[in-house]
Amino acid sequence: MKVRTRKIEFSTDGEGSIKDITEEVKAEVKASNISNGITTLFVPGSTGAVTTLEYEPGLIKDLPAALERIAPRGASYEHQKMWHDGNGHSHVRASIIGPSLTIPVLEGQLSLGTWQQVVFLELDIKPRMRSLVLTTMGE
Repeated sequence: MKVRTRKIEFSTDGEGSIKDITEEVKAEVKASNISNGITTLFVPGSTGAVTTLEYEPGLIKDLPAALERIAPRGASYEHQKMWHDGNGHSHVRASIIGPSLTIPVLEGQLSLGTWQQVVFLELDIKPRMRSLVLTTMGE
């Protein structure tokens, strides 16, 4: 079995920004020369998340609105009481969505649906430089 691990680095615009990273992930899978296996993305950090969605203007507005209903910015968070950093909701939102994503690789391609893209969600309250760890393994 072959294994290739790389980092994808980029900056974000701060809370609510959703970055389509599909092409970067596809390029890493192609560079791995792995035909069949899996690729896994991991966010080192507790206020960012990865998932898939149809990257279109409606969903780019819908997802942050849904997260606001689930973990409102203005609610009381024990994290905020302890650290006074204003991002208690960011940590809760990131925990709900999750820090990792695994996608099957079939015949050298990501097994994504027609309208499915891989996205990074910036949930922290300020712009950040982010680094994702991408591991592709298989035959």
